[in-house]
Amino acid sequence: MSLATPAKLRTLQRALYVTAKQEPARRFHALYDKVWRNDILAHAFALSQENGGAPGVDGISFAQIEAYGVTRWLGELREEVRTGRYSPQPVRRVMIPKSGGVGQRPLGIPTIRDRVVQTAAKLVIEPIFEADFDEAAYGYRPRRSAHEAIRVVHKALDDGRTEVVDADLSQYLDAATYCPPVHSVE
Repeated sequence: MSLATPAKLRTLQRALYVTAKQEPARRFHALYDKVWRNDILAHAFALSQENGGAPGVDGISFAQIEAYGVTRWLGELREEVRTGRYSPQPVRRVMIPKSGGVGQRPLGIPTIRDRVVQTAAKLVIEPIFEADFDEAAYGYRPRRSAHEAIRVVHKALDDGRTEVVDADLSQYLDAATYCPPVHSVE
């Protein structure tokens, strides 16, 4: 179950999206003050809590934050972000099994406070970038899914299209590749 976006936040996101769509060359210079808005931080906390997850390097869990007082905790975090004192903490690294059952891969677990600030920033900037994305792109986009992409491919096949390009980039970044710089010889 996904949490409903509060109306005031939806209004801000819609305004940012419409402006970015209508003015593609526009640069948004004053967004930081939106990240520390009470409603945005509260929704970011709720989304982070809904996702769950283990504590980061600070060892603080959602249960501990609730015991401390979510409103109090968010107020303190808001003040850190507002005054520029906020600084992200290191990410806790754990190794988890790869999906194929062979080997392990690293997983980074940020602290809850960092997850909340990251989510708040995402809530503010996502509509701006979303305005630039191609309509044919489905990966990691709000209100889009792999199933929807499959339906589009099936419709294209039904319409007589016969070519499909499939690219698997799942291990693209697993191995470091070195490309030496190109120098011109005169």
